[in-house]
Amino acid sequence: MRLPAGRLSHAVLGAALVALDRATKLWASGWLRPRVAVPVAPFFHLTYVENTGAAWGMLRGANLLLSAVSVVLTGFVLAFSRRRPREDHWLQYGSTMVVAGALGNLYDRLVLGCVVDFLDFRVWPVFNVADSAITVGACCLAWGLHLEDKRAAR
Repeated sequence: MRLPAGRLSHAVLGAALVALDRATKLWASGWLRPRVAVPVAPFFHLTYVENTGAAWGMLRGANLLLSAVSVVLTGFVLAFSRRRPREDHWLQYGSTMVVAGALGNLYDRLVLGCVVDFLDFRVWPVFNVADSAITVGACCLAWGLHLEDKRAAR
C-alpha cells in the first residue's frame, strides 16, 4: 500500500517527533538522571523528573486514567483530521504534532509507568519534546480553526 505524498509527509513528521522524543528521554534517563538538575542558563535547567500525573502536579499517580484519556483524544484528533481538507495544512500538521506528542507520552506511561520530563525553564512545569509537540500542534489547530471560521464568514 502506498501513501499519498501528503499523508507520507505527516507520517514522516509524526515518526520523527516520536523518535526525537524517545531519543531525548533515553538521553535524560541515562545521562541526566544521576545528576538530577544541570543549569544551562540562569533561566533554563535540564532537570530530570518522572511524572505520573499531568502538568502542575495535577492528577499525580493517575497514569491509567491519563493513558485512557490519551488514547481517546488521539482517536478524536485522528478522526477530526480525516474530516478536514488535506490542503488545510494548519489543521493537518497540527493534528500530526498532537498525535505524535500524545503517542510519545503514552509510550512512557505504558512502558515506564511515568513520563520522563527534563526541560525546565524554572517558571513553568518541567516538560519534554512530546509536550512541546502537543502544545505547538494545539496552537496550529487553533489557528487553523480560526482561519476556517474566517473563510466560512466570508
